[in-house]
Amino acid sequence: MFQFIIDQSKKDFQKALDDFKSEMVKLRASNLSPELLEDIKADCFGSEMPIKQLGAVSALSARELMVQLWDKSYVDGVLKAIEREGIILGIRVDGASIYLSAPPLTAESRQDLIKLLNKKKEDAFQELRRLRDKAWKDLQEGFTKSEIREDDKFKGRDKLDEAVRDFREKMEEIADRKEKEILG
Repeated sequence: MFQFIIDQSKKDFQKALDDFKSEMVKLRASNLSPELLEDIKADCFGSEMPIKQLGAVSALSARELMVQLWDKSYVDGVLKAIEREGIILGIRVDGASIYLSAPPLTAESRQDLIKLLNKKKEDAFQELRRLRDKAWKDLQEGFTKSEIREDDKFKGRDKLDEAVRDFREKMEEIADRKEKEILG
């Protein structure tokens, strides 16, 4: 029982790490990446679909992306989805193609990105703590119901703490790399 709780928690921690990684990809540093847009869900005929299923996203240069949509009717939904995500880029539409360009980063915009990066990092750490607390509560309930022995409860807490440390370190490394990338 206690090992199941630990294993499930590690899966939850991994999902939090994956979510954090995808948030870091969305933070624009010096180069634009197709990953910035690919998974944004756009409304297409009443259903939500990722942009990568509506067309091809490619990098034309370090500061310009192109979305070549399969059909011109997708343009409005994709534009609204990009706007909803809060991605601030210059946009030009040519038929079924959307061109997005980014101005060069200024010192001020770099500092704003660092602040946003730190906020996202802290949010991710809070999510890890929340997941850890939930798992610890589950271990305590298992002990109360006599499903988990007392020594397994504490062994489980130690394993949880170790896993949280590991995932937190991975998040720190990702954030540090992104900060260096932003600062150029």
